[in-house]
Amino acid sequence: MRSSALVLVLLTLLVFVGGCASFRTGVEGCMTAAGSKNLGAAEVKILFVFSHYEQAKGYDAIPLLQNKHQIIRSFEDLFIDALKEITNVGRYDAFTEFASDVGDTKRRDTLDSLVSVQDFVVRMTFNKEHSFVKHFLGTLFSTVSVTALPIPYSRDYSLNVNVHDKDGALVGSYERKASLTKWVESLLIFVYPFYTEKRVEEEIYINFMHDVFRQMESEKVLILKE
Repeated sequence: MRSSALVLVLLTLLVFVGGCASFRTGVEGCMTAAGSKNLGAAEVKILFVFSHYEQAKGYDAIPLLQNKHQIIRSFEDLFIDALKEITNVGRYDAFTEFASDVGDTKRRDTLDSLVSVQDFVVRMTFNKEHSFVKHFLGTLFSTVSVTALPIPYSRDYSLNVNVHDKDGALVGSYERKASLTKWVESLLIFVYPFYTEKRVEEEIYINFMHDVFRQMESEKVLILKE
């Protein structure tokens, strides 16, 4: 009797603890041609300005800037890895925008001072959005069915990049898009360790940045004009 109860408890835990796997689409807007390197080019100073937005469509009226604790936790590591695509970075600074900057004169002054001493400013806007209604209904059906039915939760990601020279002129503009779908279903407990939501989301971010930086390098956008 005790063994049967133990088995029931373990099965219940499997249902509620596991049972999900995430998959992503390819990146829309990727380079199709082979890139080229700018070996030997003069080193430049670059300021990267990051903005991370999230929107639940049907719930949020506009995309909202994420705070420090909402941004993907491994973002700095992913950025540093992708930065290797640019061969002539002499020095770089990074600044992340937050909604609270509206009332923070010191941070706004810091950004202005950073912009003034750069050869290039690369503004990178990350957007993450999902349908509030679909997520609400998915959560409802998933709960009612005790995750017996496969329920998809989808999110769309995009990256928009604008590059400005030291005079403020726009010298490059890029966009990348991809989607992530997390399936919730109890039997997916066996797939979960290999397709976690965190890992798949990281893949989207790193593919976005690697491909954009590779294109910037190939197009010689970050080369100083004589």
